[in-house]
Amino acid sequence: MRNVRVLPLALLFLLPALPVPAAPPAAAPELERVLDAADARRIDADLRFLADDFLEGRGTGQNGGRLAALYLETRFRLLGLEPAAAKDSYLQEVPLVGVETQPQSQLLVTAGDKRFAARWLDDYVANTETQKEAEEIDAPLVFAGYGIVAPEYRWDDFKGEDVKGKILVMLVNDPPSDDPALFGGKALTYYGRWTYKYESAARAGALGAILIHTDESAGYGWSVVRNSWGRERPYVALGQGSPRALSIASWVTEAFGREILKAAGQDFDALRQAASGRDFRPVPLTLRAQARMVTKIRPIRTWNVIGLLRGSDPKLRDQAVVYTAHYDHLGRGNPEDGDDIYNGAQDNASGVATMLETARLFGLLPNPPRRSIVFIACAAEEGGLRGSEYFATHPTVPTHLTAANINMDGTPVWGQPRDYTFLGADRSSLRDVVSEASRVLGFKPVPDQHPEQGSFYRSDQFNFAKVGIPAFSLDAGLDYAGKPEGYGEKMWQEYEEKRYHRPKDEYDPSFDLSGSAQTARIALYVGYRVSQTDAMPRWNKGDEFEAARTAALAASASGPGR
Repeated sequence: MRNVRVLPLALLFLLPALPVPAAPPAAAPELERVLDAADARRIDADLRFLADDFLEGRGTGQNGGRLAALYLETRFRLLGLEPAAAKDSYLQEVPLVGVETQPQSQLLVTAGDKRFAARWLDDYVANTETQKEAEEIDAPLVFAGYGIVAPEYRWDDFKGEDVKGKILVMLVNDPPSDDPALFGGKALTYYGRWTYKYESAARAGALGAILIHTDESAGYGWSVVRNSWGRERPYVALGQGSPRALSIASWVTEAFGREILKAAGQDFDALRQAASGRDFRPVPLTLRAQARMVTKIRPIRTWNVIGLLRGSDPKLRDQAVVYTAHYDHLGRGNPEDGDDIYNGAQDNASGVATMLETARLFGLLPNPPRRSIVFIACAAEEGGLRGSEYFATHPTVPTHLTAANINMDGTPVWGQPRDYTFLGADRSSLRDVVSEASRVLGFKPVPDQHPEQGSFYRSDQFNFAKVGIPAFSLDAGLDYAGKPEGYGEKMWQEYEEKRYHRPKDEYDPSFDLSGSAQTARIALYVGYRVSQTDAMPRWNKGDEFEAARTAALAASASGPGR
């Protein structure tokens, strides 16, 4: 034994007191037992069924999608949730139109006497947004850079140029910048999304738009575009007051885009460089597009599935925290290795199964939370966030009474992450609840690991944010317990390259859903804390969605009976 020098007892009182490490905050007593009840096996059971071949990829407007909706209605009943779509119904019909471009459609680009016939799926994909069975198009092409009009960034790619009746050739993503004050720096904003590009072209009066795909700018390979667009796509039915629709909304491969630009005496890289500055002006191209769009049009019946856990506080029960997870995937499509079923196990049977487990945990609470809790299995997310778009504009809980939205789109299937990302939480006071949850539950909140993907704008939480509801998507980080450094990034990249929006996104008996169970705990904790506080979450001052919240609150204050 080593010799130890012992201080006289009296001298001990003269030593400065050592700081006592602060104990992590504990969960509210009513939550402790419930948090421990999160069960990965239950998540596995729902995931396994939803991703089964029998549901044929849960395609929107297809038998598998209907079966999935009926299954979720049954699960909501078994969980004791009240029907919340309408009186005695869990199903909110989402009226859509299926638009399926037929392979005999044609896209021909001419440059003088040169003709470039684009091959369907190999060189281009396209829809007509007019929802007509036939469109004949013959129009000049104009390169419009990124197609962005953003006064807050002093950016206008059109500069007053008349593009009516023309087809715009545009780049995907934002203009490149390392300055976070300009289009979010490396993080993709909504201005970079393909949806914005088509909306921008329509607002400018263009006849159509062609996006040039690159793996880097889109954040995914051509196979994702081909598999998503080479099939029926759902659209909200056009009616009085509908925004202007494009006669052709298309993507072309980088190789085809480079080829036609070269024929017009232009260099793709030089145009892309020119488009990266504020002084860019549209470039008329010596090209014309002649397209014949042959389209199968049909009405689609699909549903959001909505259940309610009614709140206990007479003053707050009319308000709600809303959980969402989309249950649709791509159905049957182009076969790969003989498999034409796009099962969508991780995207998003995992999120739906985790949301169901979150709902079960809420049902185990000794007393319901003060605010009501709404669970929505959203339809038609893969076709453009259509189900959540419909709910956000036809809410069963008024927008100004909806405290927050927590979305789950792809929960961990590879083990237990030590860190989690809360896409959008830093935009509002929800960040404080997330910070508290991290201390209680022992995980590390981290920023978006792939900000260039623009994931906040790519799932259902975006439609809630657009109408002013503070929202975030709860995603796994990349640091996994018991796994070597780089494991999470490796698995994510492998998924993106081999399974995302492909038939290989199938149920695997080796899935480790401990991370999904932790996701359910986190979702429960954050939603419960929001449901219990007197004040609603609020957007950060100046956030792009703050104005919508202010408008919703003002409209409610001036409404009937106010």
